[in-house]
Formats: sequence, structure tokens, C-alpha cells
Amino acid sequence: MDDLKAKYLGQIAEAADEAALEQIRLAAVGKKGEVALKMRELGKMTPEERQTAGPALNALKDEINSALAAKKAALADAALDERLRSEWLDVTLPSRPRRQGTIHPVSQASEELTAIFAEMGFSVAEGPRIDTDWYNFDALNIPGHHPARAEMDTFYMHRAEGDNRPPHVLRTHTSPVQIRSMEKMGAPLRIICPGGVYRADYDQTHTPMFHQVEGLALDRDISMANLKWTLEEFCRAFFEIDDVELRFRASHFPFTEPSAEVDIRCSWQGGTLKIGEGDDWMEILGSGMVHPKVIAAGGIDPDVYQGFAFGIGIDRLAMLKYGIPDLRAFFDSDLRWLRHYGFAALDMPNLHGGLSR
Repeated sequence: MDDLKAKYLGQIAEAADEAALEQIRLAAVGKKGEVALKMRELGKMTPEERQTAGPALNALKDEINSALAAKKAALADAALDERLRSEWLDVTLPSRPRRQGTIHPVSQASEELTAIFAEMGFSVAEGPRIDTDWYNFDALNIPGHHPARAEMDTFYMHRAEGDNRPPHVLRTHTSPVQIRSMEKMGAPLRIICPGGVYRADYDQTHTPMFHQVEGLALDRDISMANLKWTLEEFCRAFFEIDDVELRFRASHFPFTEPSAEVDIRCSWQGGTLKIGEGDDWMEILGSGMVHPKVIAAGGIDPDVYQGFAFGIGIDRLAMLKYGIPDLRAFFDSDLRWLRHYGFAALDMPNLHGGLSR
């Protein structure tokens, strides 16, 4: 036994690689190895001899296997050390951090405003992006001679010769959703209608496709005071400021009466816009009390119910909140500018099926 132990432990210690080590293992403890052959001889021994030889052979086998495992680990460590010395790349180092993706600022603004209005009791309503000109114009008290109905301002769908269906347009606002919601849900009603809209316009603050959210609240005793409170609370939450001052300027929209443009107090310091302070004003949305003809078009009695409505450009809200100067950058720039404006990896579920910051 001692001769076998010395023989194989010595060979194991001198093995130069794993191939040599495998040959030693087969010769020592393989099925036809010397230790295996010795163990087969136990059947020919007397009981007294087996009591001595059996444990000795098992101990020898265990010691050889332990030496083989230790040598194999040592050879692997030596091979890794040699590879690290010879290669310029350290494969044991962690990889460089990689961004997992970013949420578009328009999507983030949409998620934020949806959550804010939800806390005020507004539900989300949706409708088709291609709608009839009745829902898009007539039901909203927009007369046939209104400039918005001209082909230079609105995208009309192609109609084949003999097609007698009503004209269809890419919706110019999400107001048609308000009409459809009144038809479906009646009153009282409190909804917001976010979504994409289309107009034939393109400059620093306008694009042919943009995003808008419109709000509608109908009940028996709603007033402009309710509208003012709603918009102030929204601006406080969205812009994350405590002091908000809004200014209502008389205006005209066919679908509201009275109508008002809404400005927010702001300042420009060093070229940086600050909402809620200063001596300047910036127009951010249009609003007013819903015109009785619009309420009637939605199938609701305007002698019983009244309400307010407002419309806000989501893209513009994102520009104001995140300091993005050109609306066109949302659509025709590569994704690197997102990181410039602080949009990093995503870590929270959102309504768009992805993640948000």
C-alpha cells in the first residue's frame, strides 16, 4: 500500500497538465487501475485479511482522489494566472455599465399628468385618431367657414370617387373624444383625453403630429371657479412648486363660452425658465365653460348640466418642465439628446408598457 501511495502521489505532484493528470487517475483509481485491481483481490482473502486490507485500500483511494482534485485546481489556477499575464484584457473585471434605456419626455409628462388628474377624480377616455369631420368640427360648434377646416390646416383622408361616407380627418385635437364620452357616459362626467393629434404646421413650437390632453367636467353647478382651482392644483403638482399664479385672459374658442387663455407667472434668469416666480407670463393652455351647443351635441341637456373644458399640449408641458427649447427635437433627433436632458435608466412601471424614472 505504501509503495502505491508514494508512486501515485509523486506522479500527481509532477503532472504538468490536466491530460497527464487524467492518465494518472485512470492508472490509479480507474476501473482497470491498480487500486481497483487490488480491491478485486479482497474476495480471495480470509476474513481477517479483508478487515485489514479493505479499509487500507479505501483510504488509499480517497487520498489519491483528494490529491487529484487538489492538483487539478492548482493547474487551473496556474493556467488562469498565465492567461492574465499574457492577455491585455482582464476577463475577471466587471463589464462597463450600460444604459438600459430611457423613457421619452413626452411619455413621462403624459404619465405624470394622468396620475395628477386621477387624484382629482378624472378618468382617462380615448378615441380614434381618424374621425369624421362631424365629431372633429361640427359637434364642437366649429362652423364650416372656420380656418381650421381648410385643407391647409387639417389633414383630410383621401376619398375615392363615389365614396359617399362623411369626410374623415386626422383629428386636430382630442375634443372629439369628449363628444363620444358624453354620448356614451352621459352626465355628470369628469374625464381627460390624452393622445396624439395632427395639424399642418411645423416650426420651433409646432409639429404636424403632437400630443394633447383635454379635460372635461360636467355637473349641475360647475363654474369657472372650479376650473381655476383644477388648473392651479395641476400646475402645482406637475411643476412641483407650491406657489402658482395663473392669469385668465378673455379669448374665443367655438366650443367654449366664455373662453380664456391661461398664462402662468414665470421668469427668465440667465436664459433659464423658472415657473411660479418673476414678472413675466407665459401662455400654457386654453380653457372655458363648455358651449351649450357642444353639450347638446353630446346628447346632454344644456339647461340642466354645465361644465368646463381645457386643452394642454403635452409636448409643450415637457418642454417647459425639462428645459427643452425646440419642439422638433422630440421627433427628428437621435436619442443622445435624451441623456443631455437627464433622462436615465428606467426603474418603475408605467402606462405605456415600459418603465419610467
